[in-house]
Amino acid sequence: MYVTHLECSLTGERYEAGQVHGLSRAGKPLLVRYDLDKARATLTREDLASREPTMWKWRELLPLPDGVEPVSLGEPETPILSLTGTAPNLLVKDEGRLPTGSFKARGLAMAVTMARHFEIARMALPTNGNAGAALAAYGARAGIETVVVCPAETPEINVRETAAYGARVYVADGQIDECGRLVGEGAAQGLWFDCSTLKEPYRLEGKKVMGFELAEQLNWKLPDAIFYPTGGGTGLIGMWKAFDELEAVGLIGPERPRMFAIQAAGCAPIVRAFDAGEEYAERWEGAATVATGIRVPKAVGDFLILRAVRESSGAALAVDEVAIIQAVEDVARDDGILLCPEGGAVVAGWRLALERGLVAKDETVLLFNCANGNKYPLPDRSRELALATARPTDL
Repeated sequence: MYVTHLECSLTGERYEAGQVHGLSRAGKPLLVRYDLDKARATLTREDLASREPTMWKWRELLPLPDGVEPVSLGEPETPILSLTGTAPNLLVKDEGRLPTGSFKARGLAMAVTMARHFEIARMALPTNGNAGAALAAYGARAGIETVVVCPAETPEINVRETAAYGARVYVADGQIDECGRLVGEGAAQGLWFDCSTLKEPYRLEGKKVMGFELAEQLNWKLPDAIFYPTGGGTGLIGMWKAFDELEAVGLIGPERPRMFAIQAAGCAPIVRAFDAGEEYAERWEGAATVATGIRVPKAVGDFLILRAVRESSGAALAVDEVAIIQAVEDVARDDGILLCPEGGAVVAGWRLALERGLVAKDETVLLFNCANGNKYPLPDRSRELALATARPTDL
């Protein structure tokens, strides 16, 4: 095994590997650390190119113990597609191709794998939709009971999908952090293991594979900027960690993309903290947005998100609902890709960054579409047709 230890993301306090962990004693996320010199010996570009193209090809930089097989539903490398109809040099990594239709599959595959290894019998989390479906699916695969609590605004298809996998699903009259409080209380009582965003160390390790993949797919040259839909921010934090690990094993150099955390104007705690120069983000009251995946009033890893954005000379930007919806429509029409609302948010964020001069048109920019657009409500623009009297010229 390549894991050496875990450490508190705030204090650096070390924790022993091979044990069940939640948050650190300081109440902050734990980060998995590896023997990067050992990993460097086998993680070569040539060897990676010969491996099966799944997230598990990065085993040296994942917390899988020796001899442990992952709980897998066949997690492929997701494609990077050009959005030439929208703009030159604009790319999107389409995470909707993963099992359960979203990038939540990456983190939950890793977390459930470790939970099975530690013989955890029951897991729970709060969710705005896709994380719950992924936990339920991988839990079913692993034979682990799952409990999911989601806000009332969660898309109905997500709620039904999660229940279809056998989870106990509860729809609650509050925001995701309030649902998380209930999950945390149950974990403290020993009812289940709390698998909330960044409250255990392994979802982050699965999500960081996005950074590994995009580096290899772009021939080991990172883009000028990455725009990421930011709620809990696990993927943004994970990719920032992934780039350091890739450099340490000799796969990339010190260059880094500017990281842009994109939020909805109706729930933008990270943007507010970034603009104010704060290290932590206060809870956002009255959170509301069509992009439910980024409707997170309070993120456990707020300081890690802000740290990555600032260290990269990036920015945190908020976009309004009209811009989000318009972006989804535009990309579907111009490029044939149906983005989820959160994917629409990052397109809108890129447009805003262009207006503000934060990115240039000739820069290579990578956006993230975090889920399949078919999982969300769409406007009905069909037209009725009476076939008995219809003529082709009527169409």
